[in-house]
Amino acid sequence: MSSISIIGLGNMAGALAGRALAAGNAVEIIGRDPAKAGKLAAALGGATAGTAGTVPAGDIVVLAVPYAAASAVVKEYGDALRGKVIIDITNPVSPDLKGLVTPDGSSAAEEIAEAAPADAHVVKAFNTLFSHVLAAGPADGRPLDVFIAGDDAEAKARASAFIESLGLRPLDTGQLSMARTLEHVGLLAIGLVTHSFKHTDFSFGVSMLG
Repeated sequence: MSSISIIGLGNMAGALAGRALAAGNAVEIIGRDPAKAGKLAAALGGATAGTAGTVPAGDIVVLAVPYAAASAVVKEYGDALRGKVIIDITNPVSPDLKGLVTPDGSSAAEEIAEAAPADAHVVKAFNTLFSHVLAAGPADGRPLDVFIAGDDAEAKARASAFIESLGLRPLDTGQLSMARTLEHVGLLAIGLVTHSFKHTDFSFGVSMLG
């Protein structure tokens, strides 16, 4: 099992924390509002509430904040993130939901990696899943697929072990630069909600043939 710190108090933070606790992982909830962090930790049962800006207790730190704040949060923590695996779940979608706001040739995950200490390793993951789908877990008897990307093999292995503990299937897509593609998949999901399905009760996955 893993020791997880989740920075953020939104729907994805709650969904990830709930699944992580159910799987026997140690979970710390961190937010700028200590009262809200404590309330979420208490509601989840078994989680602890950490203090924003201090060294996270978890070996894996899930960055579950809006994209616009992500790099600033990482810089604020600074050396407190040394040696950590940072899982970036953000989607840098424009306000009109028609594109991404990251510069050409970059991604949210790569920007976060630039802001992080040199010995912290960023892994992109979970950004293609809606929070309620993640909370529900396996569908139709098969695990949900979680696409990951990262430059450090050990960090990806640790992230994959955590994902597997949740009853989900990690699929390695390659180097951290592949986060650009995964973030476009997040945008694709929004396009399907807007123009085709009109709901968010779906997930992306891979079916093996033969």
